[in-house]
Amino acid sequence: MAVVRDLRVLLRFGNFRRLLAVRLLSQCADGVYQVALAAYVVFSPEKQTSATAVASAMAVLLLPYSLVGPFAGVLLDRWRRRQVFLYGNLLRSLLSSVTAALIVSGVPDWLFYASALCVTAVNRFVLAGLSAALPRVVDTERLVIANSLSPTAGTLAATVGGGLAFMVRLLAADSDAAVVLLGSALYLCAALVSLRLAVDLLGPERDRIPPHLMATLRGTARGLTAGLRHLAEPGRRQAAWALGAITLMRFCYGALTVMTLMLCRYAWSSDPEEGLALLGLAVGIAGVGFFVAAVVTPSATGRLGPGHWIVVCSAVAAVLELALMLPFAEATAFVAAFVLGLVTQGAKIATDTIVQFSVEDSFRGRVFSLYDVLFNVAFVGAAGVAALMLPPDGRSAVLVVTVAVIYGSVSAVMARFERQ
Repeated sequence: MAVVRDLRVLLRFGNFRRLLAVRLLSQCADGVYQVALAAYVVFSPEKQTSATAVASAMAVLLLPYSLVGPFAGVLLDRWRRRQVFLYGNLLRSLLSSVTAALIVSGVPDWLFYASALCVTAVNRFVLAGLSAALPRVVDTERLVIANSLSPTAGTLAATVGGGLAFMVRLLAADSDAAVVLLGSALYLCAALVSLRLAVDLLGPERDRIPPHLMATLRGTARGLTAGLRHLAEPGRRQAAWALGAITLMRFCYGALTVMTLMLCRYAWSSDPEEGLALLGLAVGIAGVGFFVAAVVTPSATGRLGPGHWIVVCSAVAAVLELALMLPFAEATAFVAAFVLGLVTQGAKIATDTIVQFSVEDSFRGRVFSLYDVLFNVAFVGAAGVAALMLPPDGRSAVLVVTVAVIYGSVSAVMARFERQ
C-alpha cells in the first residue's frame, strides 16, 4: 500500500519518529480522558442528560480555554516547543490525577468541570505545538505526506485511547476514576518520550533573547494582529479561505456529534451502558474513516490540489449526510460516521497543508492556535444550535437538512475561490 510506503519513508527521519511518538501517546491519553468525561457527565445512570446539558458542558470545557488559544500562539512562537511538550504533559498528568480524586470524592459538578477545564486548557499548547513543529522534522517534499499521516495517526491514537478506556471501565467495575488515572499515566509517558528530542530542535528560530513572560503577554494583541495581517496578504488568502471552510465543516461535525450522542443515549437504547457502547462503536467507525482519509488524501491532493480536495470532501458530505442520517437508524448512522470521519479528516489534512505552506514559520504558532480556537468555538456553537433544535431523543430532520445545506455552501464557495 502507498500509505505504508510513505510511512516507511517518513520513519527514516529520526526526529519525525520521536515527534510522532509524543503525538501518539499524548492523543491516546486525550482519548482516554474524553471517554471518561463523557461517561461521567452523560452516561452516568443517575444523570438524565439533555441536549442542553451536553451543550452547557461543552461550553464550560471548550469556550473558556479557547481564550487561551491566542496566548498559546504567541507563546509558541517564543517558547521552545520541546519544552512545551515536556512540561505540558507533566502538568496534564498531575491535573488528571486531581480529576480522578474529585470523581471519587463526589464533589459538585462545577469543581469537576474546573479540573477538566485545566487539563484541556494545556491541551491547546500541546496540539498547536505539534502542528507548528512538524515542518522542522521533515523536508518540504514530504510535508504533505507528513500532514496526512501524523495528525491522522494522532486521531487514531485517540480512538485507541477511547477503546482502552472502555476496557478499563469493564475491568474496574465501571470506574471513571480508574480511566482518568490511565490517561494520567499516558500523559506522563508522553512527557518522558519528549526528552528524546533536542531542546532547540523544534524551534521557533530566535535571533534574540525572548522577552520576559509579562512583556510577551502584553504583546499578545499586537502579535495576533500581525498574524491576522499575515493571513490577509495576497499570498496567504488560500489559507484564510481554507480555515473558514474547515471551521464550517467542524460546526457541522459538532452538531452531528451531539445528535449521535443523544441518539445513543435515548433513541437506540434505554440502558446507559449500552448507549455508551454504541457511542464507542460510532467513534471507532469514524476512526476508520480518519485512517482512510490518510490513505487517499495524499494522492487526491496531488491530482486535484488541497483546495479542490476540500471542495470534493464538503460536496460528498452534503449528499451522503442527508441520505444516511435522515432515517435515524443505527446502521445508516454508523455508515455516516465513517463518511464524515473520512471527509472531515481529509479536509483537515488539506487545510493543515495549505496553512503550513502559506504561513511563515515565525507566524505558524499563532495561526495554528487561532485555527484551534476556530475549531473549538465552532464545536461549541454547533452544540448550542443542536440543543435548540434537537428533541429529547435526538431525532431532528431540520438539523440534518441544515447541516447538509452548510456542507453544500462550503463546497460551492470553495469551488468558486479555486476557479479564481
